Amino acid sequence: MRGLLGVVLGLALVALTGFLLIVGKSLILPIVVAVISVYVLIAASDAVARLPGGRQLPEWLRRVVVLVGFMLGMIWLGGVMVSTAEQILPRVPEYQRNVSGLLSRLVEVLGLDIDPDWTALWSDMIERIRLQQLAGTILGSISAAAGLIFMVVIYAIFLMGERGGFAHKVAVAMPGDSGAQTSRIVAEINRAISDYLAVKTLVNVILGLLSFAVLWGTGVDFAIFWAILIALLNYIPYVGSLLGVAFPVALSMAQFGEVQRTLLLAVLLIAAQVFVGSGLEPRMVGRKVNMSPFVVLVALALWSSVWGVAGAILAIPLTSIIAIVMGSFGSTRPFAVLLAQDVSVFERRADWRA
Repeated sequence: MRGLLGVVLGLALVALTGFLLIVGKSLILPIVVAVISVYVLIAASDAVARLPGGRQLPEWLRRVVVLVGFMLGMIWLGGVMVSTAEQILPRVPEYQRNVSGLLSRLVEVLGLDIDPDWTALWSDMIERIRLQQLAGTILGSISAAAGLIFMVVIYAIFLMGERGGFAHKVAVAMPGDSGAQTSRIVAEINRAISDYLAVKTLVNVILGLLSFAVLWGTGVDFAIFWAILIALLNYIPYVGSLLGVAFPVALSMAQFGEVQRTLLLAVLLIAAQVFVGSGLEPRMVGRKVNMSPFVVLVALALWSSVWGVAGAILAIPLTSIIAIVMGSFGSTRPFAVLLAQDVSVFERRADWRA
């Protein structure tokens, strides 16, 4: 009965936690994103220290430099989002004409005995869409993203400022073995997540630069925006790379109205994805996080259902944190073993078997 009660209470805790994550999304999500961002900022600060002359800079100055760069990057990202939203609406009529011409040529190639009025069909489709509601949704999404970016920057600044005294707080709050165990868990999380996010971010930056070169070289509209989107979507395992290629390819079809140019763009973007995903990323990232592919898919589905796209991007770091915490306690250690891809780490560590 005691074991059954423990299982029931555990399931109730999981259900309550999930409910709080959904209900408190507007409060919890910026904090979680800020914490994850701090891992990247710390890794960037350490990278600055490894540069020539970086060791001579005091730690607080390196953190200030990294924070300023982070804030400028977030402001630039928000500006790109807003300017893209403003520029895409005036281009819609041109896209309409190109799509109509492409469909007409496709009908001729297939030899179909029809002469559709694509303008009328397009107008009918547009009339079925409430443009004001659609525009309000888009602007609302942009405003929400801008608000999230602002809160993340504020939280990240304060978290970076208080990071140095966190270990002392843990030692005072939990003296003895409990404090030592908590410090070990936090150190394990810091190592795993920092390594993964730092290398993954570098890989995504490289992919974004390659994609921008392809998009700019082929003349695709809003090349900077699509390159940023491709880099961000690459945080999402498996499906992110597919979506990153699909969106700009679909736009190029409407922009150019040419199958050959669209196919060329698709081939070049896929080549960049293959180079990064199959060649560069496995060498740099390796097995920074020890999770099986099935667990990655389940985590992706779970976190995306809770927090949408942001949850899909954060799925790997959040699940890794949960796995590390579960692996540190005897009662939940079997679940951590089931989540792992390589269980030898549990076999080697005598303190985990104790």
